[in-house]
Amino acid sequence: MSGLTDRLGQQTAQIGAPGFLDATAFQLSPADRAYQELKMRVHLKLLERMDLTVMETLPLEELKRQLKMLVERLLEEESMPINEVERERIIQDIQHEVLGLGPIEPLFADPSISDILVNTYRQVYVERNGKLELTPITFRDNAHVMKIMDKIVSSIGRRIDESSPMVDARLPDGSRVNGVIPPIALDGPMLSIRRFAVIPLKMADFVNFKSLTPAMAALLEGIVQARLSVLISGGTGSGKTTLLNVMSGFIPSTERIVTIEDAAELQLQQPHVVRLETRPPNIEGRGEITPRALVRNALRMRPDRIIVGEVRGGEVLDMLQAMNTGHEGSLTTIHANSPRDSITRLENMIGMAGVSLPPKVMRQQISSALNVVIQLARLSDGKRKIVSIQEITGMEGDVVSMQDIFVFEQIGVDKDGNVKGHYRATGIRPKLVDRLRVRGITTSDEWFDPAITYEV
Repeated sequence: MSGLTDRLGQQTAQIGAPGFLDATAFQLSPADRAYQELKMRVHLKLLERMDLTVMETLPLEELKRQLKMLVERLLEEESMPINEVERERIIQDIQHEVLGLGPIEPLFADPSISDILVNTYRQVYVERNGKLELTPITFRDNAHVMKIMDKIVSSIGRRIDESSPMVDARLPDGSRVNGVIPPIALDGPMLSIRRFAVIPLKMADFVNFKSLTPAMAALLEGIVQARLSVLISGGTGSGKTTLLNVMSGFIPSTERIVTIEDAAELQLQQPHVVRLETRPPNIEGRGEITPRALVRNALRMRPDRIIVGEVRGGEVLDMLQAMNTGHEGSLTTIHANSPRDSITRLENMIGMAGVSLPPKVMRQQISSALNVVIQLARLSDGKRKIVSIQEITGMEGDVVSMQDIFVFEQIGVDKDGNVKGHYRATGIRPKLVDRLRVRGITTSDEWFDPAITYEV
């Protein structure tokens, strides 16, 4: 273990002490209290002996092995009788603290967990299958949570402090992180982590999960390949980014794609992808790079398609203009509760661009730029479904004209709380079928037969 003696001073000084339960706030048994005290002593001694500069040069597996050896040596020095299970538990807990995200690190080994929600140091919730569950995990105190948050955001050059109490960041695996701290979080630091699947989902997985029908999946594939511009709409946690990621997989590998995100999380598999990420202002309030600036810059990068992770402001105007000037087939997402609401939100965002356009002109921009609006929803049983696919057909007077192609109709809930319903086509043969045919993409009249339903 020669050389491992100072690097944990810096790193874990930022991570904070291990996730020890606060005995004054929780009723611990004498055995549990003794375990926590032993773990704290061992960890503090470890920080004194480790060399952080050497740690940076070691492969992960070798580093884990060295940590294990040193912790075992420190446990022997403590001369406290512990069994093998407790010994392995201490070693693993300290490894998580040094190399990972402390108490919540084990949650990342569970593929069924889609969200990790830290509500101050006292509570950690997870979401499984759309349902929230309280875990027994806690942090030592709020300062410990702050250290973990700082470790995450500093790794990508961002910061969180009293002058900048909100942050969006990402983990190395692409998981999205949002942190909020006092003074705007009244009870203490709050950390939300939206996990990404280790193996990205495919459209076949959506069909297997009954989030859409095979006919809907085939139509969406054709829409992307025919270079139709798509707006994916839905509420928080409805699966917008996941669907965007899946649909982007249908973009031919010969095309150049530019992605623009607040926190990079898309997992495109094509070989020619340029990823751009916004940047918040620095501590002096300078250096901010906005989504609008990135959209404008992307137009100078010879993109075949532009994918905006989510539109929230004035970048909408530049994105719509790009779609209207040779960048068909672009995709983006928006927070909205219905397809019609998403159009209204786009209008509002155009106003945020600092230009004064008559409502009719804004709607004409939207109707000529976008072809399809896909609405997602997370239902009461936690399942996520595409509840509507609508085509934008143009303008009728001063109103953007839209028509449903497929809809999901909920008919009830069974005794276990599962939503019952069915998908059906509206019977309208969409105008976009002609564009698909011109591109050599075949469709079937059965897709649009309203007599055929798909029960879920």
